[in-house]
Amino acid sequence: MMNVNVLAFGIAKDIFGKSSINVEIDGETTGGLKQTLESQYPRLKHLASYMVAVNNEYASDESTLNEHDEIAIIPPVSGG
Repeated sequence: MMNVNVLAFGIAKDIFGKSSINVEIDGETTGGLKQTLESQYPRLKHLASYMVAVNNEYASDESTLNEHDEIAIIPPVSGG
């Protein structure tokens, strides 16, 4: 188990109810983090897509996380 701090932007901030949350994850990949977040915040699953950024870079589901990484949830962005 690992405890990480997750920053939220846009609609993700509304879903979490605040701009950052601490989450305990089982495992150490971005994919595992997404599963944990979606089970604790089911509304996150309803987003068309969202990205996870780790230390200011977009991360794939296989990316390894460390306890002191800066992790951010980036919701889909619509342009016009």
